[in-house]
Amino acid sequence: MKHFLLVMMIFTMFGCTNSPKSRYQLTHDVAPTRLPTTNEILDIIPRYEPYSRGGNKDYTVRGISYQVLKDPTDYAQIGNASWYGRKFHGHLTSNGEIYNMYTLSAAHKSLPLPSFVRVTNLANNKQVIVRVNDRGPFHPDRIIDLSYGAAHRLGMLRLGTAKVKIELLTYPTTVAVAPLQKHHNISEPCLVQLAASSNEVAAQEQLRLVALSHNVPSQLEKHQNLYRMQLGPLSSLTKCDDLVKKVRQNHPKAFIKKL
Repeated sequence: MKHFLLVMMIFTMFGCTNSPKSRYQLTHDVAPTRLPTTNEILDIIPRYEPYSRGGNKDYTVRGISYQVLKDPTDYAQIGNASWYGRKFHGHLTSNGEIYNMYTLSAAHKSLPLPSFVRVTNLANNKQVIVRVNDRGPFHPDRIIDLSYGAAHRLGMLRLGTAKVKIELLTYPTTVAVAPLQKHHNISEPCLVQLAASSNEVAAQEQLRLVALSHNVPSQLEKHQNLYRMQLGPLSSLTKCDDLVKKVRQNHPKAFIKKL
């Protein structure tokens, strides 16, 4: 996203009077008029995603060439983070998605898009997982540009920048999803498990929203340090089959658990 803005700036510097009008309504970036809601900054559950077709080629900004990492396994970095807000809100990111400043996303110069990274604010040890879907920041002493929502989670809004550690979270290139099977015993009770999270509050809220969306009961099951988000119980495997087909659109690892 910032790549496109910088291109427009370069056109202006060279006196291209016939260049297109900037797509941004604001000249300078500013903070939004409200804080993110709890629902907007729920924990992200990282998972394998294929790299986007857009935003993953090597590129040049302000005469500096950047290479997208081909094998970022075990990638970690310490440096300064900044955040970006209203100026870019609602516009396209570098991989063609719509930037939402209230969710947990980020811009990075060289990580493949999308990637998931854990960001730790070294001043207060607060952590957040973000989904990298944009390019930037093109500032010599900054390593990542966080969404407003992510900056809020890290407690860095007041200062604007923070020293952070970023760690890439990697997953297998394929996700094995068990095929849905036909069940003849339609009266057998069951649950649909969406996912598990270490954050009880975030898991409870995410589970509540999904259960409300599908009008089904729900329960949060604690197992060691994880909270399993489960829909049900339902009265039959047929109903669980129908439900898991729907929720796998957003929760590809969802599965049926017999009772």
